Amino acid sequence: MFVPILLFVVGLALLIKGGDWFVDGSVELAHRLHIPELVIGATVVSIGTTLPEVLVSATGAIEGHGGIAYGNAIGSVICNTALISALTFAIRPCKVDAGTFRVPVIFFFVAAAIYAATAYSTGYFSRWIGILLLVVFAAYIFFTIWTGKKKGLIGGNAEEAMEGADDAESDKDVPLWLSIVKLVLGATCIAVGAKLLVDNGTKIAEMLGVPESVIALTFVALGTSLPELVTAITALAKGHSALSLGNIVGANLFNLVLVSGLATAIRPFSIYELGSKTIGNTPVSLFVDLPVMLFVMAFMTIPALKRGKLTRPQGIILLCVYAAFCVFQFVF
Repeated sequence: MFVPILLFVVGLALLIKGGDWFVDGSVELAHRLHIPELVIGATVVSIGTTLPEVLVSATGAIEGHGGIAYGNAIGSVICNTALISALTFAIRPCKVDAGTFRVPVIFFFVAAAIYAATAYSTGYFSRWIGILLLVVFAAYIFFTIWTGKKKGLIGGNAEEAMEGADDAESDKDVPLWLSIVKLVLGATCIAVGAKLLVDNGTKIAEMLGVPESVIALTFVALGTSLPELVTAITALAKGHSALSLGNIVGANLFNLVLVSGLATAIRPFSIYELGSKTIGNTPVSLFVDLPVMLFVMAFMTIPALKRGKLTRPQGIILLCVYAAFCVFQFVF
């Protein structure tokens, strides 16, 4: 019992310190390159915090469990939106730059439409669907960079587009290589810390006699979303709410297009052969998981785009939805 507890604590420490380095490096990089924090959060930070999901899904696909990406992607989007993101703006409501926020949201719902159409029409995620999702990922990265340059948000005279201009000046004194080292080292610590936390948390739970279903729902399901949680809390504490929000939306998109796309391209699968719970002969995920995923993202993003802000009531409602979702997983 001592070794798992020790490794659990080490994993927690790596997550906390890694999140600190990752946010600092991201903000310094954004300021130095004159990129808005929402953009850097929706690209670089999101890729970094999605690494655990990528590793879990790709490894599962290589080992012949391509379908693991299905539940991993949907569950992570729900967790990121209705728990992690909801917690941040339930605690501290924040304003949203609708112009910058709109791009990742549109790409997310395009990917979600492909995902849902495939699930409801045939239920079979072929290699071509995986490749199509990866193409959406590449298109998003290209479009974000191209739009940023066109609008002067990347490079050029974009100081007025930055949040915290005073901080931007001080970040110019930090060497570029040091910001990149912080970014990479922080992402590595987050990934390793999340794995240590999940693996050893599971062992501790098993030793204490916690049911397997509870272990799967807590440590495994939430474990791969810990990087987003740590980054969100760290960014919020440092006053970079836009970075936190961009990270969540970007991570949700990457869960569908990068995590699922890569795993599906490696190992196609059918959701009817995953051995999941069913209502009649139909997987329960088509009745509950996919609709909940689409609802929580729509509930967070559409009002934000209209009003230009995320409110405390939104966060509280999303937290209630997540609690109800978890209860359903237990009782059904």
